[in-house]
Amino acid sequence: MSAAPASPKLRVDGRLIVGGMAHDFDYARLELLTALAAHEHVRVSVSDSFEDLDALSRGRFLITYTCNLQPSTAAERALADFVEGGGRWFALHATNSLLAWTEQGVAARAEAPLFMEVLGSQFAAHPPIGSFRVENVAPHHPLTAGVDAFDTVDELYLSRLSGDLELLLATRFSGEAPGFIDSDWTDDALRPVLYLRPRGAGAVLYCTLGHCRGHYDAPHRTPYFPHVERCSWETPAFREILRRGIAWAAEAPPLGATTAGLSLIAPKQKEDGHGR
Repeated sequence: MSAAPASPKLRVDGRLIVGGMAHDFDYARLELLTALAAHEHVRVSVSDSFEDLDALSRGRFLITYTCNLQPSTAAERALADFVEGGGRWFALHATNSLLAWTEQGVAARAEAPLFMEVLGSQFAAHPPIGSFRVENVAPHHPLTAGVDAFDTVDELYLSRLSGDLELLLATRFSGEAPGFIDSDWTDDALRPVLYLRPRGAGAVLYCTLGHCRGHYDAPHRTPYFPHVERCSWETPAFREILRRGIAWAAEAPPLGATTAGLSLIAPKQKEDGHGR
């Protein structure tokens, strides 16, 4: 006698926001949608703006890959309310960047304070793209269990932190970030690569990795950028972090049904040194 079929999962709606400047958003959008497609019960709406507040309120989770994309005051409040009400926000790479180009260098704009407070950090600078070591500082956490230390080539983000952060992956950097107003980073502190930021009944999961740029994505520098940059997208460990982060968001419980619920993700069985 055959077993009864498993009950189908209920549909889960989410929101993907990809846009801004200086990155290959077409590439990032496609990669994120491909990863989301592994969750057949998930339906996601896509935008390049924070301003569709109704779409945000209808979803259970939010994923963002943006750069220099500032929400309005109303959108800031809606994002805070979404997380506080139990929503999960998986923020990637330059979501926490608001930038201004000045004669003295690139500056972090002191705007959208609630946006940055919810995220838990604001980008300030990075050294030139290069290789660095990422350490697992929370080896027993479901999101990082089995992920060994790994090397990647990317922008090493130097950010100003706020709020209570649960650090999961980190690196160290001591030195200068040429071209940025905030260029002196000689304190040799741990630099977050992946962290959780609980807020109310929900949480933000932030990963600073994932820079990408094509030939035509840096008009502020040149009409044709000679080198295609894929950075951590070519690193197996980042792909595993991405898979787990999307699962953490997409498998979120109904809003208001739980607190942050950070133990939902069972790590994929380790197959090599990068947890894949």
